[in-house]
Amino acid sequence: MPLDLRLAILAVTLILAFTIYKVLSKRIIPVKYSFLWWLAVVVLLILVIIPDVLIWFATKLGFQTISNLVVGVFIVILFFITQKKKITLLIQEVSILKEKIK
Repeated sequence: MPLDLRLAILAVTLILAFTIYKVLSKRIIPVKYSFLWWLAVVVLLILVIIPDVLIWFATKLGFQTISNLVVGVFIVILFFITQKKKITLLIQEVSILKEKIK
């Protein structure tokens, strides 16, 4: 990976970390969702330090390109977030129905 690309990724990582810190200090997002963003910061820092690690993960997991790996990871994360919201809604609806029955 070229040095200028690594420096650009490092700059984006620092901007992202600063933004996450500011958003958390203003309590705009919950802490539990900030963990995903901090994980992204850590992954980007690892990419800057060891650029071939993402290629290694992609080949070990059977992805043909790195972009497919990144998109796949984000789809799985979004799926789990969506399912958690649906389960919470379902639990609330069941609780309301139980109260109506009593």
